[in-house]
Amino acid sequence: MDSFVIAGKSYSSRLLVGTGKYKDFTQTRAAIEASGAQIVTVAIRRTNIGQNADEPNLLDSVPPSKYTLLPNTAGCYTVDDAVRTLRLARELLDGHKLVKLEVLGDPRTLFPNMLETLKAAEILVKEGFDVMVYTSDDPIAAKQLEEIGCVAIMPLASLIGSGMGILNPWNLQIIIDNAKVPVLVDAGVGTASDATIALELGCDGVLMNTAIAAAKNPVLMASAMRKAVEAGREAYLAGRMAKKIYTASPSSPVEGVIATSTQQH
Repeated sequence: MDSFVIAGKSYSSRLLVGTGKYKDFTQTRAAIEASGAQIVTVAIRRTNIGQNADEPNLLDSVPPSKYTLLPNTAGCYTVDDAVRTLRLARELLDGHKLVKLEVLGDPRTLFPNMLETLKAAEILVKEGFDVMVYTSDDPIAAKQLEEIGCVAIMPLASLIGSGMGILNPWNLQIIIDNAKVPVLVDAGVGTASDATIALELGCDGVLMNTAIAAAKNPVLMASAMRKAVEAGREAYLAGRMAKKIYTASPSSPVEGVIATSTQQH
């Protein structure tokens, strides 16, 4: 499968996965391995990666030597909280620069606060972070984040944790067509076909957590998502046939077929 590049590093897997909502770190590790993901998100405000010495450390199950960790600001509602959280992550991870920014605006829908997101992105980019950013599906906001210097744009497909799938393909298409940095669907994927659709649209990748962790069999769903992302990317590269309405075209050619007569002699 062809690779893509984020912040100067090449990745063969276009599936990014989260580490939350699993029953334990053992299941987390098994699901991540089944997904084939190389980039793994970590919610700094909710997960111990060394800041709490007396608790199990996620890094023992998901080692930075094997995966690219993507610290995120899940649960942050202000610029100050988001920036402080990622500064802490950089300290805990020995100067790690690649981060995922999200500044939420509403605890019920987890929809992003774009004004705060833009402000936080500007601060973090100036401080040398490589910022992947969760955004609404507003093409103007997405372009502004790219112009600030974010290394990847991550529009929602539907609300975080909703599992509603790709509800906004037209907006996503506009964002993809106008972006010069990778575009990855973030939020809303519920099952394998949703991931496939995202890649068929031309997204460079997809990030998910709940769709895998909340499945009845998370490890099996992680495997399904890996295949779905690969299939969607191959279909995009192959170039689908044109859609036609009322233009019958048989699958097999009819030229030269021996005619049969129904006339009575």
